[in-house]
Amino acid sequence: MKHRNIMVVGTSSGAGKSITVAGLCRALTKDGYRVSPFKSQNMALNSFVTKSGLEMGRAQVVQAAACGIDPEAYMNPILLKPTTNRKIQVIVNGKSIGNMSGIEYGKFKTSLKPEIMRSYNYIKENFDISVIEGAGSPVEINIKGEDIANMKMAEMADSPVILVADIDRGGVFASIYGTIMLMTAEERARVKGVIINKFRGDINILKPGLKEIEELTGVPVIGVMPYSNIDIEDEDSVTERFKKMQKKKGINISVIKLRHISNFTDIDALRIVEDVNIKYVTSPDEMGDEDIIIIPGTKNTIDDLKEIKDSGVATEIIKASKAGKSIIGICGGFQMMGEKIKDPYGIESEIKEIPGLGLLELETIMEKEKNTLQYEGKLENCSGLLAGLNGESINGYEIHQGVTIGKERKITSDERVVAIEKGDTIFATYLHGIFDNEKVTRTILNKVRQKKGIETQLEGVTFAEYREKELDKLEKVFRENIDMEKIYEILGE
Repeated sequence: MKHRNIMVVGTSSGAGKSITVAGLCRALTKDGYRVSPFKSQNMALNSFVTKSGLEMGRAQVVQAAACGIDPEAYMNPILLKPTTNRKIQVIVNGKSIGNMSGIEYGKFKTSLKPEIMRSYNYIKENFDISVIEGAGSPVEINIKGEDIANMKMAEMADSPVILVADIDRGGVFASIYGTIMLMTAEERARVKGVIINKFRGDINILKPGLKEIEELTGVPVIGVMPYSNIDIEDEDSVTERFKKMQKKKGINISVIKLRHISNFTDIDALRIVEDVNIKYVTSPDEMGDEDIIIIPGTKNTIDDLKEIKDSGVATEIIKASKAGKSIIGICGGFQMMGEKIKDPYGIESEIKEIPGLGLLELETIMEKEKNTLQYEGKLENCSGLLAGLNGESINGYEIHQGVTIGKERKITSDERVVAIEKGDTIFATYLHGIFDNEKVTRTILNKVRQKKGIETQLEGVTFAEYREKELDKLEKVFRENIDMEKIYEILGE
């Protein structure tokens, strides 16, 4: 069949573009089409590494799962990762090409159009339908001339457009009207439908407004998605997860909310466990009642380490460790747990060397070459938090600059450091997605349950299984509330 496409743009960041694309991908795939997501440019600290060792945004990973296909870097040819307030790491086709200021990147990015079209044309040649996601707002008039992610992408792909607006934050009709009116006549002609997202209440109360906005803009409202409890991974720090605090009888986990926190989706597999409470903490006052502290990944290990030392959070982590509480570090969090971090080339920071938390006899040196790989191996020599898992297969992915060396006991057979245990309470690893290994998660949590006199669990749901169920729920809600006939009409099918 002839390739078809459809693009989803939003009135703002966080309007619901990513989940709308995921819903479209799921529904169209279930209808029998070969579907691929595509986002020309993504800015997020949540990233993933493909089987071929290429880095891409997590949103397209979830959307690929909705399509039932492996995530590949051509789905997200440009990924931007903020490193400081003034610099971003630019990743093209899965590989870093260095750091730039915003002004430098603004001048550079239009030169990436051939790379964008090379990736898009691969999808065009190999799939029936592409579902394209925009970035932020399509009418940021101060930078519209250098656009490669929104209406310019729609023009490059000759794609019809759906506009998504979030009613939960208020001003939905003004944001719809303002967005459409700030477009050029040619851009407005591409907008074929509006979806209102996160609606609470009686749809009949909304209907007069829907009719009037259609008359004002000339664009039909093709669906109103209700506010629901569908649990799909968030793309970036515009997330409600950091504000939520579950209150259940069981295990309390404090996640250190680092300023440059990355891959916080690592925590999602813990969040779905029934007796686990998770809170994100930024100050010592919020700490003290946890059973486990997790120091997550970060795009700027040294500066974030300095910040948690200055705030007093580091002191609380050390105090908790001495009190026998479990401390888990992932990637940058793992590096912080050592005795020293060096950055001789200024890869991440102007600080060339900083003492670590001293929980592990290790030191990390930031190297120029970035490690990006998928990992599969086996555990061995486990006698602490992972005791009983010797011979167990684990998998995940690595994204880090640093090389870590030292005396601590490795629990994989690799020559390099992948994972470390110390005593009965400390576990540190370079593996993102470590908690997606259900036996690892269950074993760690059962150790804490035993300490607290809570009943242990014999089995659990893998995060992959959980995500599939949530995507099926999304498809059901999508079909119930979106005019799929209109979607197919827009696609030209």
